[in-house]
Order: sequence, then structure tokens, then C-alpha cells
Amino acid sequence: MIIRKKEHWFRMLFVWHGSVLPALLPRLGLLFVLSLVVTYFHGIVFTFKIPLNTAPLTLFGFVLALFLGFRNNASYERFWEGRKLWGALLNTARSLTRQALTLKAANNCRMSVVDFVQLQSAFGYALKHQLRETDAYHDLKPRLQEQQLSIVATAKYKPALIMSLMAEWVQQAKNEGCIDSIQQARFDENLDKLADIVGGCERIVSTPIPYSYRVLLHRTVYIYCFLLPFGLVDSLGWFTPLIVVFIAYTFVAFEAIADEIEEPFGTEANDLALNSMCEMIDETIHEMVGEHVAISQKMEQNIID
Repeated sequence: MIIRKKEHWFRMLFVWHGSVLPALLPRLGLLFVLSLVVTYFHGIVFTFKIPLNTAPLTLFGFVLALFLGFRNNASYERFWEGRKLWGALLNTARSLTRQALTLKAANNCRMSVVDFVQLQSAFGYALKHQLRETDAYHDLKPRLQEQQLSIVATAKYKPALIMSLMAEWVQQAKNEGCIDSIQQARFDENLDKLADIVGGCERIVSTPIPYSYRVLLHRTVYIYCFLLPFGLVDSLGWFTPLIVVFIAYTFVAFEAIADEIEEPFGTEANDLALNSMCEMIDETIHEMVGEHVAISQKMEQNIID
């Protein structure tokens, strides 16, 4: 995801990186050529004059804009739900770390809070890679012990296994007397929240917007854009190609943006910044236990090895 500071209104007119315009140029170029041909022949196809004017196009364009607005709202709702789930992941990780820090007050407690924090960090990266269907090994290696890595590396649903490892850590802390039953129950509540977050993300990934609806809207947008030159040529003349491209850019760009944010966990320019979110979770929980610098150096050494 591209995150920028608010820019001057004039510079915004020429923004290229992060815009959907580069992907739309071939389609807009095709419409421009079509408009030139229609203008040159004055809307006549094989001696037949296409009897279109601006009235039906205006009415049809208004209805199409409503449908595009609904489609963009549906896509943005999925995007925003994904963002809320990852925000909840950050909050839950901080809560679990705070709870684990209470173990320091327990006498003769041999449980390592840093090990638990490493599991939480690995959980975030494992979830990111599962949602993107990428290899998580290089991100998990510096964060998991060898035995843990051997268990998780071959699993299909790595976040679920890491949650089990966190639950085992909590149970061991209970067995050693580091926490009591009430504290264990509070840990379990936050682990359940992690399970809900994973389930929510998986629901977004596995339940796309119905394909038939996408096809219908896609066809309607392009049919409308292809008909525009025939309806505008009589009133606009040689200005027709410019106006057609401008109108088409608006409609086609809305559809392209909706397609892009419909799957919010991808790697496109306007998808969620999962890399930054994982790094934020990693940094904040290590900072809470005062091990940020040491852990970072350890990770770097593991990556070099």
C-alpha cells in the first residue's frame, strides 16, 4: 500500500505512482482510437447512421454511476473490515504481552516472556503470508525455535499452529505456578480474539464479490464507453475523442479501484500495508519487554546465516 503525506492540489493532478492510470492506458487508448474513427465517419457504420444522442446516454450514465457507487462501497467495506481486523491484532498482541509481563512478578518463574513475544511476532507474519499465499519460512525462521519451526514450516494453516504453541506456553506457565486460573482464562480470551481475527481474514479471502455481478457491471461499463462516441459525435465533433476518454477514465477507473481493494491483503498499490503492520506489531511488543535492540540484532544474524 502506498502511504503519502497530503500533497498540493496541483501536484495531485500529475501523480503517477499509486494511480490506476498506468493500467488503464491501453484501454483508454483503444477508446480514443475508436472515437477518432467514429468522428471521422460521423457515426456512420456501413452506410448506416447510428441514431444515438446524449439523452439516453445521460440517463444510462446516471444509473451506471449508482451501480458503480454500490460496487465501490462493497469493495471498500471489505477493505475497511480487513484494516479493522489487523488493528485488533495489534491491540490483542499488546494485551497478551502486557499479561505475560506479569510473570516477572512471580517467584521462581522460569517462563521466558521473550519466547512468548516471539510467537506473537511469528503469528502476524504467518497470517500475512497465508493471506497472500506466499512462503513464510524466511520470516518465521528468526522468530521461532528450531523445534517450533519444524512443526509450523510444513503446515498449511500456520497461524492456527502458532496459536496452539502460545496456548501451550500459557498452560506451562500455569503448571509452573507463574499464573493462576483467572490469569489463564484472561490469556485464553485474547487467544480466542486471535482466532476470530484469523477467521475474519479468511472469510474475506474466501468470499469474493459474486462473479456474475462483477461480469455484469464490467460489460455494462465498457458497452457504455463504446457507445459514447456515437452519441456525442453530432454535438461535439472533433472534441468527441477527448470527452469520451475523460468520461471513460472516470467509469473505468472506479471499476479498477473496486477490483483492487476487493482483495485487501494483496500486494497491489492500494492494498493494505501488511508489511508495515507486521513490523509495527513486532516493534511494539519487543519494546514492551525491553528486548527490541537485542532481538533485532539476533534476527539480522539469523537472516545472514
